[in-house]
Amino acid sequence: MSEITMRGTTILTVRKGDQVVVIGDGQVTLGSTVMKGSARKVRRLHDGKVIIGFAGSTADAFTLFERFEGKLKEFGGNLRRSAVELAKDWRTDRALRRLEAMMICADAEETLVLSGSGDVIEPDCGVAAVGSGGKFAESAALALTRHTDMGAEEIGRAAMAIAADICIYTNDNLTVETLEVAQ
Repeated sequence: MSEITMRGTTILTVRKGDQVVVIGDGQVTLGSTVMKGSARKVRRLHDGKVIIGFAGSTADAFTLFERFEGKLKEFGGNLRRSAVELAKDWRTDRALRRLEAMMICADAEETLVLSGSGDVIEPDCGVAAVGSGGKFAESAALALTRHTDMGAEEIGRAAMAIAADICIYTNDNLTVETLEVAQ
């Protein structure tokens, strides 16, 4: 997978027990300046059955949100098929392939990470993160998943707090979306 580091956001997903959560911080930066602290980078799509989080510019986010919603409609809510078709378009379309971004998407059954390089990756352990603070949040979430009895949302919130303490491009103003998962 190509390593795209988005500065100005952290998106984390944790799947544990009967929940999957996608959490994004609210910080938007321009260079080394904080422009906004309360951006909403996590959204629900497909009648609330799919959650996506986005690391990249606002215009890129809205473009990809709309395209992904269209793919979900076209393929009857099938997350994997929609993600693969979006990744194909993202890689081959002249306008889309210029977007430098990463997305996390989750439904009740699976979690996927998408990139403009055509990657569609399902994490092995139920934890994935993208963005500038992504590796900090992911590391913390993995440790908490393995060594505590905390639930998905509690782990996600704690991991994002750790990332915000370390990454200057991540804040603690969180958007949290949770789904109950099939067991």
